[in-house]
Amino acid sequence: MAVSSQTQAVHAYIDQHRDDYLNDLKTFLRIPSISTLPKHKKDMQRAAEFVQQQLTAARMENVRLIDMGGAPLVAGEWLHAAGKPTILIYGHYDVQPVDPEHLWESKPFEPTIRDGKIYARGATDDKGQVLAMIEGVKALMAAAGKLPVNVRFLIEGEEEYGGAGIEKYVTERAEEIPCDAVLIADTHMLGPGLPSIVYGTRGILFAEIVARGAAHDLHSGTYGGVAPNPLHALALIIAGLKGKDGAIKLPGLEKLAKPVTDEERGWWAQHPGSVEERLQREMGVGVFPGEQEFAPTERMAARATFEVHGFVGGFQDEGAKTVIPAEAKVKVSLRLVPDQTPDNVLPLLRKQVAKLTPPGVQTDVQLVHGGLGMVVDVHNPYIEAASAALSEEYNHPTYFLREGGSIPIAPLFMERLHAPIVFAGYGLADEGLHAPNEHFNLDNFYHGIHGTVRYLEHVATIKGGRHGK
Repeated sequence: MAVSSQTQAVHAYIDQHRDDYLNDLKTFLRIPSISTLPKHKKDMQRAAEFVQQQLTAARMENVRLIDMGGAPLVAGEWLHAAGKPTILIYGHYDVQPVDPEHLWESKPFEPTIRDGKIYARGATDDKGQVLAMIEGVKALMAAAGKLPVNVRFLIEGEEEYGGAGIEKYVTERAEEIPCDAVLIADTHMLGPGLPSIVYGTRGILFAEIVARGAAHDLHSGTYGGVAPNPLHALALIIAGLKGKDGAIKLPGLEKLAKPVTDEERGWWAQHPGSVEERLQREMGVGVFPGEQEFAPTERMAARATFEVHGFVGGFQDEGAKTVIPAEAKVKVSLRLVPDQTPDNVLPLLRKQVAKLTPPGVQTDVQLVHGGLGMVVDVHNPYIEAASAALSEEYNHPTYFLREGGSIPIAPLFMERLHAPIVFAGYGLADEGLHAPNEHFNLDNFYHGIHGTVRYLEHVATIKGGRHGK
């Protein structure tokens, strides 16, 4: 696409204001907006108000906080590009807890720059990426005085905590945010300098398996050998749900999965480098458990998974206490591929857990939260526009990949807004999201600002916008 003098001016403006954008990012990252911990309720409000201020500075109109009973949604729009498409930009301002904090090399809410990377909780997931999109729109308004397309923002604060508020809003009030496509930068690139579009994500089923034995805790010396042990029962159940071969022992699960296409495997074959070498570097291990008949790329993104996240029960402190607990539980999750849903997988899990439960123990599978997976048809103009914009920004062809994680709101956007989802993120897989020392490459932060501008300019060439004024 030919670059106009106005476009050149916008990109020059961005380069001139890099320090301002970095200061905004540092301010955002200093707010400990941990949605899962009630003690940070005031910090959640502060983060929402910061996003509100940024949208106001970007000259969005009708900027507002929307109360859906939890952390507020932040919304705003600019709808004066008559006849042009409307893009809904989505992201989240909440972050994960920082535990274990002693593993952080710098304070998690005091952003620190080392080797061109900014370290702080939320740096890449998702504050850095969502702010890059806001700054891109802000730069267009400052340098050009208008946007080439219509833009809406909807930024939430409960993505790391199930997303109940935005789910309720989109389900009940979708008519307030009509759009032609949804832009989400909450995904990662294939590698440094390798622009990528994620066209599919997995869903999730997170559950707790609760086991109950005796009426109360028991002394192992007195009752050992005759008492049911809920912890041991859970160990047997977990071993029965997934074996050494990595295969999930859940009858009926495989039949529900949407098959991977030959076209997809063709895209994956084009990915550069060795997946095994990258995984060894990122994880520090040389063995990759799982279904060995499937390549690692497919196992990580296009196969269902079953993982154990924590056992609860019995004596947890240092030292010894010979107790047989009356109750124990284990936290587990299944990552689900399209057509596997929490609704159709949960009954399979409950049935198999009941079958695996040893005598003397009662079990219950309690759903904590769930979300749907999705695959987007990449052969639509909004994803083609993103591919072109990213290729221009990085001077490199854009890759297509599936993401192993879950973004539960995206399938709901597709269903309620009848709009394609464009996952065009600027993070990297090894940036420690959800882990100590989370960070974001600052070059990619600035690429994200420029790339947002390029994307909106490419979208402006698409005919048939439905929702402008």
